[in-house]
Amino acid sequence: MDFFGLLTMLGGLALFLYGMETMGDGLEKLSGGRLEKILEKLTSNPLKAVLLGAGVTAVIQSSSATTVMVVGFVNSGIMKLTQAVGIIMGANVGTTVTSWILSLTGIESGNFFIRLLKPSSFSPVLALIGVAFLMFSKKEKKKTAGTILIGFAILMTGMETMSGAVKPLADVPEFTGILTMFSNPLLGMLAGAVLTAVIQSSSASVGILQALCMTGAVNYASAIPIIMGQNIGTCVTALISGIGANRNARRAALVHLYFNLIGTALFMAVFYTVNGFLHFGFLDAAATATGIAVVHSTFNVAATVVLLPFSGGLVKLACLTIPDRAAEEPSPAVSDEFRLLDPRFLETPGFAVRQSRIMAVRMAKLVRESLVTAAGLLGQYDEQKAQEVSRLEALADRYEDQLGSYMVKLAARSLSKDDSRTVALLLHCIGDFERISDHALNIMEAAREMHEKNLEFSKRAKRELDTFLDAVREILDLAVDSLAENDVAKAALVEPLEDVIDDINRISKANHIRRLQKGKCTIELGFVLSDISTNLERVADHCSNIAVSVIEVERDGYDAHGYLENMKHAGDPRYAALVESYRRKYDIAS
Repeated sequence: MDFFGLLTMLGGLALFLYGMETMGDGLEKLSGGRLEKILEKLTSNPLKAVLLGAGVTAVIQSSSATTVMVVGFVNSGIMKLTQAVGIIMGANVGTTVTSWILSLTGIESGNFFIRLLKPSSFSPVLALIGVAFLMFSKKEKKKTAGTILIGFAILMTGMETMSGAVKPLADVPEFTGILTMFSNPLLGMLAGAVLTAVIQSSSASVGILQALCMTGAVNYASAIPIIMGQNIGTCVTALISGIGANRNARRAALVHLYFNLIGTALFMAVFYTVNGFLHFGFLDAAATATGIAVVHSTFNVAATVVLLPFSGGLVKLACLTIPDRAAEEPSPAVSDEFRLLDPRFLETPGFAVRQSRIMAVRMAKLVRESLVTAAGLLGQYDEQKAQEVSRLEALADRYEDQLGSYMVKLAARSLSKDDSRTVALLLHCIGDFERISDHALNIMEAAREMHEKNLEFSKRAKRELDTFLDAVREILDLAVDSLAENDVAKAALVEPLEDVIDDINRISKANHIRRLQKGKCTIELGFVLSDISTNLERVADHCSNIAVSVIEVERDGYDAHGYLENMKHAGDPRYAALVESYRRKYDIAS
């Protein structure tokens, strides 16, 4: 191979790896985190775990991604270690699908229909369809499907380029001499493990081996140990992801390693022992891409069948390697609150978006609890409940900090259009919810001041304040529910109520001034009432911001603010009817 042949081979390898990455990203984006959600809901049935692990890996084309996801599940407490074992085994089986797809490059036939199955025949068609989807379709799913098709075409083109570039190596004695060296089982396993550990993908390393097989210089005696080593090398990704994780997550990564180590040891021991008696003739034959796929699948399926009944033993072995030391584990109260925001989930962005939404809804509900509790203190003060408001406000601050930081990292990933809109919505809303928790704290402090100074509102002022509080509770319920349920109809009810709350705030302050003039209220109580009213009115403003964000995101960037302004000033009858309905419900003028 001359210099230019080497460049061609490296270019083919680059296209191959890029195509695999592009196709995997597209498949993950198309799934939108739904596949990972299926894994999360997994039962303890081991066979079901294996099948689901295999299915998910076959779809997203990455056993490493599946295994890292499982480590994240275990780390966050979503999944038990015993459940993870079956998925890890299934992931090893699912990853063999890639080798079967790549084996199509070895098809040789004069039959027209069989030749159509050869990647060099159908890849250009797929690429053309993919480009058409990207250029002419406005639907996000079609664009993603186009990305997948183009990624697949690039992958196959890279495979063909690589295979063509390395074919001349069959006539180079030094090259065949190196491959013969790999027929030593230990050296072959080491080579396969190192290659896979470097490129972090067993599917890619098997594809490279299949490309080398096109030279005809790789026999099965060399290929089989390399394949065994590739299964061990793929464990590196999970082991790296386990760094910094809790004890059980590190054990899950070790289960993956032990499964492949023990499976490889058993396979090699049985295979070479039997070979010692039967002397397999095929070992000296030239390996083919299809043969590589057969060996790869046979090993992973056999290892799963043999070791699945002993999955409990793998768990015990991992627990012996990393024994329990309770003193080193974080307390559940600290780790559980934000466990869904595991950094490992960022590798599967669609699922990470779903987890972020769950956390944002939790934040919304705790902020609602904070405001309701603070409002209750105005009628009957309780120091324990006041402390709870302070605790919830501090927790809301942590939610904004951790969730915001997590979603900023998530926004930098390759997201579908829907997921990008969801992240934008949540980033807008968590700031508003954090400010609502601040206003709840202010209301609690006003209640504490009244309690400490033994201040009390007049009956009329109490009645007006109760009405004000009821209206704010309803608008907050609408804002929280519209976010939690993606309910545009509920979001549309917020702005009319916010208009009425503005009126309530204005009227209650005017009424207070009249009571002050008549000597029925004091200036000190007036300051307290003004502080409470201002905080309640601002809570309503933040609810309006949240509802507007829900409408804009659900209607794909629709200018909700402009729409609402038009309804207000153009006298939209439905909007006016809603405002009038809320005015009758929360009337304090009479």
